[in-house]
Amino acid sequence: MRRREFITLLGGAAAWLSPARAQEPRRVIGFLSSTSSDAFPEMLAAFVQGLKDTGFIEGNNINIEWRWAEGQYNRLPSLAGELISRGVAVIVAWDAPAALAAKAATKTIPIVFGTGADPVKTGLVDSFSRPGGNLTGVTFLVSMLGPKRLELLSELLPSTSTIALLINPNNPNAAADVPETEAAINALGRHLEVLTASTEGDLETAFTTMVRRQAGALVVMADPFFFARRERLVVSTRFRPSCRIVRHVADCRYG
Repeated sequence: MRRREFITLLGGAAAWLSPARAQEPRRVIGFLSSTSSDAFPEMLAAFVQGLKDTGFIEGNNINIEWRWAEGQYNRLPSLAGELISRGVAVIVAWDAPAALAAKAATKTIPIVFGTGADPVKTGLVDSFSRPGGNLTGVTFLVSMLGPKRLELLSELLPSTSTIALLINPNNPNAAADVPETEAAINALGRHLEVLTASTEGDLETAFTTMVRRQAGALVVMADPFFFARRERLVVSTRFRPSCRIVRHVADCRYG
């Protein structure tokens, strides 16, 4: 499923409120994200449009309570609590950390999530066929591509002995994804240098470490914090010695 189709699905999630109910006083939709409001302007516009396409217009028959953690994942539980206190009819969780916080906060309010992680492995749902509980959503399975990216790097850079992996230690997906990536790098006979970052300052430290350890390439694990700073990641790698980044993979050549 393409990203735009998923965003339309999120908009359609409100359709469980029947057309007849649309005539009642405004329902409240809660929106929870670990990033900032300016990180996904096109996607947010598509989300609002998806709601309109199913007959739900913000400020007309629905209100949307927006909550942004601004990259501070520890704020998500309190933000989820705020949405619940507002009596929201449904919570849209824009990423896995937000979905996990929403799941911990309520067992009754419907939660619709979007994530690049495996929702079963991270504990969001019981299984793909029978998710159970009050959560449903879509996964792009981006986190599973880590080993594949390493295989691609191995083909592109056969002489590179050290590859850096950038993860956010505050993201629950990291603990599940790193072992698989380490196994893949060991199978390729390369050394993996794990770098961590959850703040702006951490990013600069991570890149400095990458240069000091002379990593020949960089793999950036899927994470909302990194995605919201994708332009900075590109700029940061661009100004390293002969370094470039393509999507989640950076080729950093030295000398």
